[in-house]
Amino acid sequence: MEQPFNLTSEVRDNCLIITTSGYVNNVGGEAIAAEFARHFDQGTRHVVINLAQSRVVNSVGMSFLIEIIEHLQEADGKLVFSNLDPAVEKMLSIMGLFQYAGKEKTVEDALLSFHDTGKKGS
Repeated sequence: MEQPFNLTSEVRDNCLIITTSGYVNNVGGEAIAAEFARHFDQGTRHVVINLAQSRVVNSVGMSFLIEIIEHLQEADGKLVFSNLDPAVEKMLSIMGLFQYAGKEKTVEDALLSFHDTGKKGS
């Protein structure tokens, strides 16, 4: 049975943290993009997307994530994914998104990556 999509967000250290649960499809992707846009329009340029409770991202959900990456690139911002399920991490890697976005094991590691650009994440 498909888990309904839900997200929460918070701003910590001038970074938006979006935490999802459930299937990232058209509904989930659109919700992530809308939450991102709300903060981006107010000047937020560092974003963490915590996918710990999202084990599936389909192609439509992926297109919304790519759109976020494009907006951040144009504004000299950065997106870091955290808590990735191995299947989701593999899909993001195959799509080549880690050339444009970071990945860290935890939200805390992702937040540190914004402030310590000299070190590479694990």
